[in-house]
Amino acid sequence: MKADIIISGVGGQGILSIAATLGTAALQEGLNMKQSEVHGMSQRGGDVYSNMRISDKPIASDLIPKGKADVVLSVEPLESLRFISYLKPDGWIITNSKPFKNIPEYPDIEEIYEEIRKIKNYIIIDADAIAKDLKSIRSSNIVMLGAATPFIEVNFESLKKALKTIFGGKGQDVVDKNIAALEKGREFALTEIKKR
Repeated sequence: MKADIIISGVGGQGILSIAATLGTAALQEGLNMKQSEVHGMSQRGGDVYSNMRISDKPIASDLIPKGKADVVLSVEPLESLRFISYLKPDGWIITNSKPFKNIPEYPDIEEIYEEIRKIKNYIIIDADAIAKDLKSIRSSNIVMLGAATPFIEVNFESLKKALKTIFGGKGQDVVDKNIAALEKGREFALTEIKKR
């Protein structure tokens, strides 16, 4: 098993929580895991990305070469375009539909969607709306992780267990909302796959 995942977005969108959940789940399964430092500006509004490599075999480098990523998981649509060249031909882009307009003259969102749709495999999901429906706006990043789970060979139950580990100190309500967010994201992605 091998999963090379680029996680991207802007500071304050929960990129580190996604990486921590994936990493914790992988370690619980006895898998090897390497993660690069988060690059870019990690303060709120700055671009952030991380390389996450998971395998049942030893991993030589923590950086994913161009053309080798299985998944680009982006919590912000424009940020997903920055990593298209890293995606392998049958890889998947999973992106939030809601822009975080952190730059002047942010491109037209429909033009961004048009570029994403040129990729063979993509999921565009309104993670913010799903999180809002769950009355847990801050869990939109975990909705995004859930949407990526059909394309990452990490046991779904291990991810739920990882959420309990990571958010357990914040109370059962926070754990439950994050697990619900993970499930809703996965459900959306599986429904989209069936439509194709």
